[in-house]
Amino acid sequence: MSNKAPTLRQFQDRFPTEEACLDHLMRTRYGARHDCQGCDREATYYRVKARRSYACEHCGYQVYPTAGTPFDRTRTSLRDWFFVMFQFCTSRNGVAAKEVERQLGVTYKTAWRMCHMIREYMGAVDGFSPLGGPDTVVEVDETYVGGRNLGRGNKRHMDNKTVVLGMVERGGDVYTQIVPDVRKGTLIPAVEAAVVKGGAIHTDHLHSYHGLRYVGYAHARVNHTAGQYVDMKTGAHAQSIESFWGQLKRGINGTHIHVSGKHLSKYLGEFEYRHNMRHAPHLMLERLLISFGR
Repeated sequence: MSNKAPTLRQFQDRFPTEEACLDHLMRTRYGARHDCQGCDREATYYRVKARRSYACEHCGYQVYPTAGTPFDRTRTSLRDWFFVMFQFCTSRNGVAAKEVERQLGVTYKTAWRMCHMIREYMGAVDGFSPLGGPDTVVEVDETYVGGRNLGRGNKRHMDNKTVVLGMVERGGDVYTQIVPDVRKGTLIPAVEAAVVKGGAIHTDHLHSYHGLRYVGYAHARVNHTAGQYVDMKTGAHAQSIESFWGQLKRGINGTHIHVSGKHLSKYLGEFEYRHNMRHAPHLMLERLLISFGR
């Protein structure tokens, strides 16, 4: 079985109609057969015409696969929902609500709601598992997102910027967290909560990271101010997390133009999900579809 992400043609062949989407949701939630709540017998359920429901073969008791899901009572077709989720899973830089509005012919309000709900589910599916541990390297860095620069090269003079702390296990998962500032009392506890002690942590020369060596980590630093990208003595670098920042900012600046601090965590969850599933792109849409059906 290929581990490549599905193509648009493959997606369209799999979900050509509204009925195909509903059938997938039914199988995801209930399986091929399940015990009927009406007659207490194991049964196969058959589609009820003109309704989003299936009826028991024995007693006619009906179940609604969309009940209790984000699809419940939505006037947007399941095909449209599935298509937008497909776009989120195959795009590198994200999907703009304006683009969804144009492609589906829905209102901007509907498109915006769909996109934000998908981002929330991507973050929930990705979840969080502690990074690091013995014989691992975790890169830690912080960045500023949104707002505008008030002074060249001085991060302290920034208006309405949101500080994001990022941690990535070398060759593994990434985890981001919005923090109020870059002070030592903020960053070190955040790292301790996310990274298992006993391994190595690589950072830049920000003074706030200085205490990491005293709380259970082998700490190495790279001096970006001196134009250093890799410390040749220790091998320290933060290129993995910086690559993730580059992907995130290309998506925000190029696709979304602006993201408010209020909703930034949803966008972070979206980009984390795609990064952490990069080795299994064929499962990215599957996991998201299953999460919507729970």
